Amino acid sequence: MLTIQSEQRCFAGTIGFYSHPSSAIGAAMRFSVYLPPQARSAKLPVLYYLAGLTCTEETFMIKAGALRLAAELGLILVAPDTSPRGLGLPGEDDAWDFGTGAGFYLDAEAEPWRRHYRMYSYVSEELPALIEANFSARIDRRGIFGHSMGGHGALVIALKNPARYQSVTAFAPISNPMAVPWGEKAFSHYLGPDRARWAAWDASLLMRERPYPGQILVDQGLSDQFLENQLHPDALEAAARASGQALALRRHEHYDHSYWFIQSFIADHMVWHAHALVN
Repeated sequence: MLTIQSEQRCFAGTIGFYSHPSSAIGAAMRFSVYLPPQARSAKLPVLYYLAGLTCTEETFMIKAGALRLAAELGLILVAPDTSPRGLGLPGEDDAWDFGTGAGFYLDAEAEPWRRHYRMYSYVSEELPALIEANFSARIDRRGIFGHSMGGHGALVIALKNPARYQSVTAFAPISNPMAVPWGEKAFSHYLGPDRARWAAWDASLLMRERPYPGQILVDQGLSDQFLENQLHPDALEAAARASGQALALRRHEHYDHSYWFIQSFIADHMVWHAHALVN
């Protein structure tokens, strides 16, 4: 059952914010949907956006400048929250890069996170089923993209489910989380100390074993303050070479990790997805 938090007209379509009880998470979850005007007369492809650390279901819709493009291209946009909230788990709110706002789009295996921090199952299974049952969404045309932690999530979800997603792109993804502080912190808590179990959630390692059947677009700013310590796009590039993955990894001078960077290249990503999804 959906609860409408708000709905407003935007570019002749509707931007809406919703909540619902999630069976995957075992708690309430929030998400946003932009329905372009074409959705009033036809079922449309759906493009899922996964946000980064500390973000919510509002961040992308407000900051990215994507809604006008979605209206022009005839794409439904969906953005889930980045984690469950308010569960009262020990340590859940102690740091900005773990717990609340930092679900890392995996299914946790360690206590006390195992029951509720199941963002992978939520994003890849429950949320699409909910969208397709309640909105004018096609069930055969889905794309996925994201930023930073969400870029990691988009790549992992598409690599694990290539038949479910006809397109995938990323902005400044955490490409090799097993090898960087953000990923090591999240994986050790969510998955436990056995690093062998972490590999199932690392895009660079997954890509070496099972490349995505289409080309992947990744944009990375060279003035990104997290580039050297956290993002490691070179690992993704090496994985693509090893597996034969078609990868367009574009590096951009002077751009950082912010939504100013995303705004600058969002049109490229939206058109990329439209070419794969709209037919």
